[in-house]
Amino acid sequence: MIECSVAPRMGRQPLTTRAALSHVALRLFLERGFDQTTVDDIATAAGIGRRTLFRYFPSKNDLPWGDFDAELARMRAFLAATDTTVSLVDALARAVVEFNRFPSEEVPFHRERMNLLLNVPALVAHSTLRYAEWRFVVSDFAAGRLGVAVDAIEPTVIGWVFLGASLAAYEQWLRTDGSNLIELLESALLLLKEGFTLGELPTVGPGGQA
Repeated sequence: MIECSVAPRMGRQPLTTRAALSHVALRLFLERGFDQTTVDDIATAAGIGRRTLFRYFPSKNDLPWGDFDAELARMRAFLAATDTTVSLVDALARAVVEFNRFPSEEVPFHRERMNLLLNVPALVAHSTLRYAEWRFVVSDFAAGRLGVAVDAIEPTVIGWVFLGASLAAYEQWLRTDGSNLIELLESALLLLKEGFTLGELPTVGPGGQA
């Protein structure tokens, strides 16, 4: 559990980065509950005005996502830099793993973030918009490799399948203490690569260990 004390201190510098504002919001959501926390509460805790907060995040529902647009851009750049000799599935699997790799100090925040996104009804509904943006990055890359339109059935299915594998890994990570997110993602993506030939795959324990 991350520290939840967010009372502003006299003389503190205002927080004006997406990551910092997202962290403040996460602490308040954990302390008070998502529905009970107002935008004004978050702005006050961050030492900024309500209008300034809305310049960074268009709604309260966007705050747990942090700088998601920048992360999507990073994923696009990673895929664009992938050698064309790497297979489509391998290229996407590597990108998904890198997209979900966080510094150790960020992991507690990310765990709490995903708990909220997958369990708070208002955020679950809002997440469909963000997941669509993520799927588009995957589908767009797949479409380029396959030489088809991005809305063709093949890249559309690929986008949904990779999202499903990622969410399955996250659900396992959140419900299993001590599990390793990256190992779970790699195991889930290996299922895709091997075409679900379960009899040929190593058994993965609850902690993500083979």
